Amino acid sequence: MSASRNDGAKIAIAAMLAGPLLATVVACARQPDRQLDELFVDYSASDRPGASVIVIKQGVPVAIRSYGSADIERGIAIKPETNFRLASISKQFTATAIMMLVERGELQLDSTLTELLDEFPDYGSNITLRHLLQHNSGLIDYEFLMADDFSGQVSDLDALNLVAERDSTYFDPGTEFRYSNTGYAILAVLVERVSGQPYAEFLEQNIFEPLGMDNTVAYQKGISTVANRAYGYTVDEQGVRDTDQSSTSAVLGDGGIYTSVLDYFKWDQALYTDRLLSRASLEQMWTPNFGDYGFGWRIDNYKGHKRLHHDGETSGFRNYVIRIPDEQLTVLVLTNRSAPDVKPLAEAVVELYLP
Repeated sequence: MSASRNDGAKIAIAAMLAGPLLATVVACARQPDRQLDELFVDYSASDRPGASVIVIKQGVPVAIRSYGSADIERGIAIKPETNFRLASISKQFTATAIMMLVERGELQLDSTLTELLDEFPDYGSNITLRHLLQHNSGLIDYEFLMADDFSGQVSDLDALNLVAERDSTYFDPGTEFRYSNTGYAILAVLVERVSGQPYAEFLEQNIFEPLGMDNTVAYQKGISTVANRAYGYTVDEQGVRDTDQSSTSAVLGDGGIYTSVLDYFKWDQALYTDRLLSRASLEQMWTPNFGDYGFGWRIDNYKGHKRLHHDGETSGFRNYVIRIPDEQLTVLVLTNRSAPDVKPLAEAVVELYLP
């Protein structure tokens, strides 16, 4: 990383924090910076898709680093304010929206799909909101129900309609864990039906705007735009190919949010407070049920610490977030390339900052 890129990151931090914490940031970001750059050397070429990473500790972004290109065709470098498609990291926002409606008394976790959705067939009488959040509904993957020659993009409602045409599930709801994008697409539809607002608008008014996440958006082509956008690519033996969108890119509830490491900092810090949800609701989200999953988060033990984490993988993007609440440590790695898996990278970064 060049000196000028370093300076740019520090300027961005200063702007975000409005000054008072800048001295703390600079003091904390010393030796690990060099090791951080070494970890991301494969993402640092200016003519290749790259990465953005933030390390948050005790309420301070102690490191913000950006590497590579956000838009190769236009020669635009990745910066701290670059917005990446979160893919499945979006699920934590969908789960939060649902829990907001639960706290308002507008939804109940044990309500069934036939109670909530008039068009859902009878087998939905055994599937609850809780099952959707925890990935134990057994719903068929909507991706496997799409026609082989389908060339457009499906929406959350399309995903609902595809499974509503079925008459069965993979297993009896509540008996097994199977990760389900279908469940989170339906949750987005429920946010719309119950709130009376489009899902993207609900997130904007109830999460993004209150937290000052001014450049975060549940992106809808032709309706919204993504400022400072990173485009997705595939890098392989054939070179670099644009793979930014796919037929499932318009589904929002399971993965349609774009954000930057700077905006995510604001979200991360809000999770230590009751600004969005009560502590009781947050703890419910962070309590695993089947396997290691709660509501929108994976939960396990990492070297003696409770760890909240999640991956995000979609056409042209690969991301990972790790939170260690008892250390108030968060690492977010965003990349605009389809591979490789960046969980090992995120864990390596955690090792630099975990006591």
